[in-house]
Amino acid sequence: MPRDFQAIRTQSQRAFGQASVRLVAAGPVTRLADLRQEGSARAMLPRSTPERPEVVFLNTSGGLTSGDRIGFALDLAERAKVTATTQTAERAYLAPDEPARLRVALSAGAGADLVWLPQETILFEGSNLERATEVELGDGAGCLLLEMVVLGRRAMGERPRAARLADRRRVTLRGRPLWVEQLRLDAGAVTDSAAVLGGGSAFATLAFCGSGREAAVDSLRAVAVPEGVTAAVSGWNGRCLLRAVAAEPWPLKLYLGAAMARLTGRPLPRVWQMQGVTP
Repeated sequence: MPRDFQAIRTQSQRAFGQASVRLVAAGPVTRLADLRQEGSARAMLPRSTPERPEVVFLNTSGGLTSGDRIGFALDLAERAKVTATTQTAERAYLAPDEPARLRVALSAGAGADLVWLPQETILFEGSNLERATEVELGDGAGCLLLEMVVLGRRAMGERPRAARLADRRRVTLRGRPLWVEQLRLDAGAVTDSAAVLGGGSAFATLAFCGSGREAAVDSLRAVAVPEGVTAAVSGWNGRCLLRAVAAEPWPLKLYLGAAMARLTGRPLPRVWQMQGVTP
């Protein structure tokens, strides 16, 4: 073997992708106006009710690692309605160099109704993910947003001790901040204390934002909390927030499904494969 063989740097392949969808309202029907996609990002519109279509985003690279850049964008015109999700759980894999980055840009014009329910993000050992979700609401618009994070594959007995997540969420209404939150998680610092996750391996935030939506507090508090899940709900000034943590992901996902169905009054997206959860 040549002596200088060890000096050859391995060039890692990076994933890039951007998918954007624009929807407009034509009377009671919401229809596609524009669709653009490139690289590893895709957007699908499965057959659904024309009054509220579904948009399913996916990352065809199969996961996120060092240097990957994926972006999803969804733009609703006035009075348009949509339920958007992701095809499957997003997986953040080993990132030995720079972090992977995921950007989600959502906008809803006057009177539009946006529901963004991505499936869970799984953090693997050594992962490093930076994610930003930006939502712009017009006058009278509202949104329902979900973020769920799972630490490792619980079925395999995994519990990452070196994983990082920087998660920024920002919702504006008529250009003014309505809800802004920054989360920084270092799995190596996560303990079993009640001040952190209390031994949990999965946690989630559900945000219901828009004029008058703080009134949904009582409805959410009426949703039964399964054994093994700890949850709390608060509401104020156009915001209703649900936060939950669980030792196992599945009971948490069932609880979130019931909560989302209660807020929307509709079945969950088909790709969630939880049609048994009803309002």
